[in-house]
Formats: sequence, structure tokens, C-alpha cells
Amino acid sequence: MNYCHKHNLVAQSLINIKKKFGIRVTLPTTDTLRNILGENWDQIHWYKNEAERDLAFNKMAEHHGYYRNTDAPTQVLEKISR
Repeated sequence: MNYCHKHNLVAQSLINIKKKFGIRVTLPTTDTLRNILGENWDQIHWYKNEAERDLAFNKMAEHHGYYRNTDAPTQVLEKISR
């Protein structure tokens, strides 16, 4: 099968590895994007270790340079473990 974006595929060697540290991304109850995504929308990103998760958390929490000065992203980030 041909894939347009191979970088989005998960390597077969990583499929059965249980990652224990994660970041749950949700939206505040007042965010109007919930009207589109649904009231219970969330996204979870899993990482191999706590250090990798914490580094990703810090990057996700910063105000990136590609936002306009007036943009104020309202995502809620939560560190989780299993």
C-alpha cells in the first residue's frame, strides 16, 4: 500500500511497547471549539519516560512563534501516568 505521509505511521516495532507517561489535552468548558469537536473531546499523547513527557509538556505549554500576538490558545494540558 502506498502512503502519502509515511512520517505519520507508527513503526511496527513500537506497536506493542506500553508507554506509561502521557499528556491529556482537553478544552475548557467555555471554549467554542467544543461545539465542533464535542463536549468530551480529548487527545492523549504517550511517552516512554517521565523526562520525555515533561519535555513535550513544556513545549506544548509555551506560546509558539507561529501564533499571532492576539491569539490565546485555550488547551488544557494534564500530565498523566498509567
